[in-house]
Amino acid sequence: MKKAMIIFAAMLSLFGGRAMAQRTLPGMRSVEVKANMVDGFYNGSARNCGYSFGVYYSVFKGNNAHEWVFGGEYLQTYKPYGDKGRIPVAEFTGEAGYNLHLYSNYSQFFHLYGGISAIAGYETVNWGKTLLPDGATLHNTDAFIYGGAVNLQADFYLSDRIALIANVKERFIFGNLTGHFRFQWGAGIRIMID
Repeated sequence: MKKAMIIFAAMLSLFGGRAMAQRTLPGMRSVEVKANMVDGFYNGSARNCGYSFGVYYSVFKGNNAHEWVFGGEYLQTYKPYGDKGRIPVAEFTGEAGYNLHLYSNYSQFFHLYGGISAIAGYETVNWGKTLLPDGATLHNTDAFIYGGAVNLQADFYLSDRIALIANVKERFIFGNLTGHFRFQWGAGIRIMID
């Protein structure tokens, strides 16, 4: 009988409660890699949309899972030209922002964030070439750019150290002549580094 009681107590301790993951604790840091579509769905021949790649470093602050985010991004879009042509527009930007933790489920598998950030960088139009193939001259020039962004991001934790990311972002860019708004959507991966 004593052995049965010990086995029963051991089973209760193992199966009676669930241990929850310790994620997004204050001071934890992570690296994120994201790939996004810009201004639509880019399929290689799209005339007015593009793609972006970014690498970000995050630090969680406080007991509420809010985070500071710092990173860099390469964004490539196209402007339609003529009947079938297009002109490439590339942006190299740095970003610093704050993500507010909006929601997480009980098991800490899902986290939802909303955030704002400041952006600064450089934009190049047609890689600095002002003469187009048909002989026309391009008047839009390269420029230093600045602005901000608002974003919504969902993290889906596969383990305590790895999460898949789904995100949408609207960028507001000034200082250029090629357009001030860029809508991005895509996916990525977050790796906790401590």
